[in-house]
Amino acid sequence: MNRSTERHVLQFCHGYDGPFLDCARQYASLFCGTGYRVTTVFLTGAADPEVAAGCASDEVLFMEFSSKAIRGLKLGAIRELRKIAASRNFSFCIAHRFKPIYIALLATGLPVIGVHHAFGDYQRRSRKLFANLFRKRLSLLGVSDAVRDDMRQCLPKWPAGRISTLYNRIDVAGVQAGQLPGTQAREALGLSVNGFVVGNVGRLHPDKDQATLIRGFALALPGLPADSQLAILGKGRLEQDLKELAIELGVGEQVKFLGQVPDARRYFRGFDVFALSSDHEPFGMVLLEAMAAGVPLLATACGGAREVVEGVGILFPLGDAEHLAQGLQHLAVLDDAQRLACAELMLARLQERFSDQAVRDTFWHLPQVTDLTAES
Repeated sequence: MNRSTERHVLQFCHGYDGPFLDCARQYASLFCGTGYRVTTVFLTGAADPEVAAGCASDEVLFMEFSSKAIRGLKLGAIRELRKIAASRNFSFCIAHRFKPIYIALLATGLPVIGVHHAFGDYQRRSRKLFANLFRKRLSLLGVSDAVRDDMRQCLPKWPAGRISTLYNRIDVAGVQAGQLPGTQAREALGLSVNGFVVGNVGRLHPDKDQATLIRGFALALPGLPADSQLAILGKGRLEQDLKELAIELGVGEQVKFLGQVPDARRYFRGFDVFALSSDHEPFGMVLLEAMAAGVPLLATACGGAREVVEGVGILFPLGDAEHLAQGLQHLAVLDDAQRLACAELMLARLQERFSDQAVRDTFWHLPQVTDLTAES
């Protein structure tokens, strides 16, 4: 194919910290075998060949702006992206989070698909005005129906078809291949090899509500197997408060704070239950990774987590330690056949709704995408 006639997609990301490197991979992989070449641009973060290799993109560029440099009007970033956009025959742009959406719309004349990973991105009046100003070129995706509905509520005059859902997803086989066997995972984390282990992964932040998880674990403990443990992977400003809570509830020895664990999903097979107590989780990638590991799920019945877990795991009301405790006790008595049936149910859900292939099929049938590809 002549390079002048190649079709290009610009993917513009805020950074590659936390789950956002895999988000870049997820969206770049949508274009495999389609004839589009994907250029992924990171607004912040130092150039890193390992990050570039993990993006599944034809080309990866690093702007290397600091957080300070992209406050205010972001004129430097707008100039840089304008140069990049002028140098290639881009058909459209996929931008993750509000700042990249803002910069892409001001720097280019491209249609922009804005991907939102959190609630409340359009609650500010200034952002509503900006989105309405550019709505002929802007369409929006939420990572769950809950995020989509939040945006529709904030932008009530938008046609519903301009704000859609595209779920986060995983390379199921790839994630499973990287997960350690249960005993090996427990030994690596310093957990009891033979005990009953409840796992949790996330920032130690009010949004993740590990306080309710610790309270629920303490309530459940008399009805759990001997040598039960709660393993919390992550760090954050609430660490000391949570440790004090565990001691106050008499479970200081059983609750293990393991800190930030790189590539935590590798260790999920070491858990007997994966519990997510978050307050209105926008989606919950860790739930998919636990499903891939075959670990039974317990999660709050709100936000995007409900959409992932409903029908394949146990949901409990937000902040309800008693129902959380009941869920832990119920999952603790599952026999091998029941755990296997649960794992098969979760794997089927992954393949049908949250795998790369399933979401790729959904993406190419979204109205905003079919309109753009028809034009190009």
